[in-house]
Amino acid sequence: MSGEIKVYRIVGYMMISHDKYPVWQKFTQEVRALTEKEALEKVYSNLGSRHKLKRYHIRIEKVEVITPEEATHPEVLSSLKLERLVKQ
Repeated sequence: MSGEIKVYRIVGYMMISHDKYPVWQKFTQEVRALTEKEALEKVYSNLGSRHKLKRYHIRIEKVEVITPEEATHPEVLSSLKLERLVKQ
């Protein structure tokens, strides 16, 4: 799996409080991934674990590749500063 790691910005809606009074809330996430499919998987996993959402409660509107200079998310910015990753 050789390739360049890109930064993806994913915009969409997630259903909050789906049991009583459902409300669609907009979200924007930035993730680092090799492919668009991998980036979407990270977003589904992240939103599902943080907000207890099923995949059908998440609607993706836009997926775009951005330059590292355009990234604003703190986790993405800190991982861009890494020079190398050491495995133990």
